[in-house]
Amino acid sequence: MQSSQDPPVTAIPLVPLVKPALRRGWRDLNTVQFGMTPAHAMTLGPMDTATGSFLDLLNGTRGPGLLREEGRRMDLPDGHVDRLLERLARAGLLDDARGGGRAGDTLRRKKRVLDRLRPDLASLSLTTSEPGEGIELLAARRSLRVQIRGAGRVGAVLASLLAGAGVGEVDVRDVGEVEPWDVAPGGLPAEAIGERRDEAARRAARRSAPDRSPRRPPSGEGEPGFSLVILAPRDDVAVHAPPPADPLVDSGTPHLYAGVVEATGVVGPLVLPGVTGCADCLHEGRADRDPVWPRLVAQWRSGSGRSRQVRPCDLALATTVAGLAAAHALSFLDGRTPSSAGARWEVSLPALNWHARPVWAHPACRCGAAQKGKEEHTVKDGESHETMAEQGPSKELRRKADAARPAGTWRAHV
Repeated sequence: MQSSQDPPVTAIPLVPLVKPALRRGWRDLNTVQFGMTPAHAMTLGPMDTATGSFLDLLNGTRGPGLLREEGRRMDLPDGHVDRLLERLARAGLLDDARGGGRAGDTLRRKKRVLDRLRPDLASLSLTTSEPGEGIELLAARRSLRVQIRGAGRVGAVLASLLAGAGVGEVDVRDVGEVEPWDVAPGGLPAEAIGERRDEAARRAARRSAPDRSPRRPPSGEGEPGFSLVILAPRDDVAVHAPPPADPLVDSGTPHLYAGVVEATGVVGPLVLPGVTGCADCLHEGRADRDPVWPRLVAQWRSGSGRSRQVRPCDLALATTVAGLAAAHALSFLDGRTPSSAGARWEVSLPALNWHARPVWAHPACRCGAAQKGKEEHTVKDGESHETMAEQGPSKELRRKADAARPAGTWRAHV
């Protein structure tokens, strides 16, 4: 019988696989290091030569039964294989070659699609700890719907990135026709000049997708809402001073801002309605710090539609912003809370130093995030309270880097 002091027993995968995304090397005769970077590197020891050789058999081709037989052939002690597998699983170093449930099996049967997504799957294996979680998350992306409002150099590339990463449906909304300066690698192609901007962006996203979008129910039969809306306006004033998104806040729809203004790229905030600061909170906070801010915004907005002048939107910077926004969006869609929640990440040419500016929930804003913060601060110790992780599109799967590790494993200082 397990005592309260014993570590919890970890389930051994059906078909154990040492995560191939982690490079492996020996630090000395008795210590193995998995991974190279500080974020993911981990060492395991002490380990004898025979056990080290046995690691090569954990390649996703054998179940525990066959692995035990191989262990006996290698003269490993009875129970040694099971202890090793449990130890590796508890350290987050094992995957399951048949994990992910029915959705994972379905994705594995689509070999062409999975081959397109294998780099994404390898990356997910590094940020999840439970065997099979990576392919489960990748398969879950197919059921998600994301809308992008804005199809310029940022928005169109962003749409293609999300579709290419396996998001099932990426809708793009914008007005007007494609202009020559909208063209960008990975976004709107040169042959789309003169076409409707939103249709051209949706077509580019479909070309980037590894698979066709899943069928949606006919209109009026319970069409699902959007898991996330991304606002990527072409208007630089709307990037710098985003207008209120009251319908999204009122409907509880998470939304993320991204764009380029005057050689500065912006990603965030990710607004979790009623929990983190929104565009109105950003505006109110700026007005508190600078009383003339509302006057400036009014002047900028009143003049934004009068000029046909092409606004600054450096191609490399716009692509960088689209990439970072896609990474933050995917982190949220996979059930995590990225650092853009309640913050704006900004980077300016030519120095390119990223920094985060917090977007505090403002008490004068109608979104209610400030009141939510007060309520959470008054919750008694040990009392549970609602978090946005529970409202996200999938279960919380965040890997805790500071969690207790099994004996003999530790983070590598590299």
